Amino acid sequence: MIRCRVMLTQRLKIHGNSADEPALEIASAAIVGGSVIAVPTETYYALAADPFNLQAVDQIFVIKGRQDWKPLLLLVDSVDQVEKITEDIPHRFYEIAERFWPGPLTLVLPAAKTLPRKVTGGTGTVGVRIPDHVLTRLLIGAIDLPIVGTSANLSGHPPCSTADQVLQQLGGKIELVLDQGQTKGTAPSTVLDLTREPARLVREGSISAEQLSSYLSS
Repeated sequence: MIRCRVMLTQRLKIHGNSADEPALEIASAAIVGGSVIAVPTETYYALAADPFNLQAVDQIFVIKGRQDWKPLLLLVDSVDQVEKITEDIPHRFYEIAERFWPGPLTLVLPAAKTLPRKVTGGTGTVGVRIPDHVLTRLLIGAIDLPIVGTSANLSGHPPCSTADQVLQQLGGKIELVLDQGQTKGTAPSTVLDLTREPARLVREGSISAEQLSSYLSS
C-alpha cells in the first residue's frame, strides 16, 4: 500500500503578475525531483507533478484520495508539447486550440504510447490544455515538460481558489504551494473529447456549450 508522505508544506508567495524567478527555480526543482506541489491556474489551484515519474503520479492519487483508475489531465505551454504526448491528432484540434488557448478548455486526444497508463487511466486518451496563467506556463517552460494539472483538493471536496484553502485540505501532504493570491475560481475548465466525431462535451465549465456548438454537431 502506498502511503502519503507527511511533510512541512512550504508556501512561496508571489506578488502581482510578475514571475518570481527564485520561486520558479524552487518549484521546478521540486517537480523534477519527483515532488507534488500546488500551483495557481486561471480556474483553481492545481496539483503539479511530472507525469512520467510514476512515484509522483502515485502520490497524487494518495494525496487526493482519488480512485486510481481515473485519468489525470495535463497542462502544457505549447501545441508542440501536445504533439509530443499525443498521436493521430485530428485536424480540428488546431483550429480549436488557436481559438480557445490559452484558456480553460481541456481537449481530450489520443495519448502517445509513451504516456504512463496511470496517467491515462487505461483509456488510451489524455486531456490537455494550455492554462491562461503566466506563472504556470513559465513553470512548465522551465522544466520543459507537461505537468499533471488535476485540481488541488481532496476528492469530493470543493476545489481551491486560494493557497489558504489548499493548505487547509492538503497541508502536510504536498511539498509546497506557489501562492499568487486568489484565482478566478468561477468554474472548472470545460472538457471536450475530440477522439470522436462529432466531438463530445464531457463537462461544461468556464467555456459554454454554446461557444463550442459548431464543434458539437456533425
